[in-house]
Amino acid sequence: MADEVLSQSEIDKLLSALSDGTVSAEEVKADEEQKKVKVYDFKRPDKFSKDQIRTLYMLHESFARLLNTYLSTHLRTIVNVEVASVEQLTYQEFVQSLANPSVISILAVPPLKGNIIMEVNTEIAFAFIDRVFGGEGKASIKPRVLTDIEETVMKRFVDTAMEHFRDSWKNVCAFHPKLEATESNPQFTQIVPPSDMVVIVTIQMKIGDVEGMMNICIPYLVLEPIMSKLTTTFWVASSVSKEDANPEQVEMLQKKIERTRVPVIVELGRLNISIQEFLTLGFGDVLQLDTKVKDELPVLVGKRPKFKCRPGTAGKNMAVQITRIINEGDEDTDE
Repeated sequence: MADEVLSQSEIDKLLSALSDGTVSAEEVKADEEQKKVKVYDFKRPDKFSKDQIRTLYMLHESFARLLNTYLSTHLRTIVNVEVASVEQLTYQEFVQSLANPSVISILAVPPLKGNIIMEVNTEIAFAFIDRVFGGEGKASIKPRVLTDIEETVMKRFVDTAMEHFRDSWKNVCAFHPKLEATESNPQFTQIVPPSDMVVIVTIQMKIGDVEGMMNICIPYLVLEPIMSKLTTTFWVASSVSKEDANPEQVEMLQKKIERTRVPVIVELGRLNISIQEFLTLGFGDVLQLDTKVKDELPVLVGKRPKFKCRPGTAGKNMAVQITRIINEGDEDTDE
């Protein structure tokens, strides 16, 4: 903590008090020692370090981007999803902060033990449901418990959101989220003792003109086995590691590249003429190029020369024969 800077008038008053004996030097020294003491609440121990909180923030930024893409495509409207905050609280404080009713989903995350909670604000839930049913996505409905049909729609939303949640965590821990129960009253969602510490990821969501929050509650007991992996260094290293590449994805990407069509052009030659000469060209005119019959012609792939060739025929068709490869300008020129 930065030292407090006294003004000149405060310094004069302090010196005056010391000289008059009103305040002794020992009292000033004791006051300074008292300021160095940091209050610690044993009822709310800090379970997560700043680096771990930062890593959780980065993980859920990835989740927010994936969820934003899904909602924008699925709802066909303007959607904004971003992480608002990541903080640690007791579970009781989290439950007391939730509105009643809320759309609360209790999820298992095997192989990790315990449950996590995904809570969606009713305004966002009704805006999502209204948009799915063909409406404009306006939350004009007063907060209430969902009907069976509305609950089914929200279960599909949670299932898809959990797929993206799993993808954003895969570099740290490969778990498989599974919906176990849904509740509307926060008091009925006691997944851990009230005094246990949890990390709360608050995500700001906007669907059209409707704004709301989505909270993800992850108890410390769930994350305890993988706490050593919740570091920025580990997460970044796992994200860029080539060893984690999925062979199936690599093969699929290779097949797509092989099927990609690119323009291939053989340049017979060039010449420079004036606009006046160009305008007077007619059928049967002969243009003399700057190449000779025995010269190699460049083969352009896209707009870049990649080969040298000689012109000829293959049966009744015009063709070229590749004579050599041009490696100049390539990033990798391994023979």
